[in-house]
Amino acid sequence: IESLAVGVTEDKSISRITMIVDSGNNAVEQIEKQLNKLVPVIKVRRFDDSEVIGKELAMIKVASNSKNRGEIKNLADIMNARITDISAATMTVEISESPEKIDLFEEMMRPYGIQEVARTGIVALQKGSSSIG
Repeated sequence: IESLAVGVTEDKSISRITMIVDSGNNAVEQIEKQLNKLVPVIKVRRFDDSEVIGKELAMIKVASNSKNRGEIKNLADIMNARITDISAATMTVEISESPEKIDLFEEMMRPYGIQEVARTGIVALQKGSSSIG
């Protein structure tokens, strides 16, 4: 399992699990079979990357001071991230994007001294008017 995210849906009695799995060694088929055996599971659906819109949320806390705050803010603006917390010694930046863009942003923040990173894993919805329901 590369990524696992769980959250409530429009129906508060139902949770959605988004799982990203390495498709080698029949892993996807095995996971699908095991999930279908669980009593509380309503439906298991498999999608290719081209069928879904997927995003991940990351919060990155970096060391900052009066000299580099502007640089960090400029990089955040370029990447459509936003500053969610600031102190005399740190800035926390939030970004919601594809994992690849988050990886890039994390690399851009590394020279400033990353102190903490929290990532949610990918959440996804099927493209177009179709829905899982």
